[in-house]
Amino acid sequence: MAEQDTKMILNKLLIVDDDPKITELMGKFLIQHGFQVYSAANAEQMEVILSTHKVELIILDIMLPGKDGFAICEQLRLENNPVPVLMLTAMGEDESRIRGFKLGADDYLTKPFNPEELLARIQAILRRSQASTVNFHVPHTLLRFNGWTINKLQRVLLSPEGAEVTLTDGEYRLLEALAERAPEVVSRDELLHITEGREAGPYDRSIDVRVSRLRQKLDDNSKNPKLIKTIRSGGYLLSADVVKDS
Repeated sequence: MAEQDTKMILNKLLIVDDDPKITELMGKFLIQHGFQVYSAANAEQMEVILSTHKVELIILDIMLPGKDGFAICEQLRLENNPVPVLMLTAMGEDESRIRGFKLGADDYLTKPFNPEELLARIQAILRRSQASTVNFHVPHTLLRFNGWTINKLQRVLLSPEGAEVTLTDGEYRLLEALAERAPEVVSRDELLHITEGREAGPYDRSIDVRVSRLRQKLDDNSKNPKLIKTIRSGGYLLSADVVKDS
């Protein structure tokens, strides 16, 4: 486990990878850029660290002994743990990336990767996830539609019964973008830039996967959605009257 002097700590990261050489190289690089870094070689070690430390991001390798990265990510989301997850994979297939997004990953990076790209991905995820901690004036703080409520200051979604619905950072940002622009159509490219801060690649389906997850959480029938509608060759729109309150 590599750690930095607490006087210099900016964020706490957890690397879950069973390759000690990769873990050491990533740890040293990230420490040099002001992070405190913990490392785990498997799910059991990860759980011990998470039980004693609050981390802002998990860098999670897919190929792990025992419980793999997919199973770990799925378990985190089933436990309603919203910590952002950046998945690492040596596999280049689209199916692997799509599966990661379906399970609630926030971003992915294919091995081998440039350390500077890793740093840029981490910084982008942290900027998005920490935006809620910035105290600034907004013209309205609540978005209400069909009984649902988005609280922009707390960055939470409340069900019609008043229960908090756990969303990943990407899911929250996507829903907020659709609600702010309703009933306008928001393109996939724009939604990808809002949620991940990047341009779409060939056959990129990450937004479609997040929309699918959102529909499930909003009880919106994916076969015949009434709330989040797909516009062919256009993008998505929130088909609801949105009331904006302060």
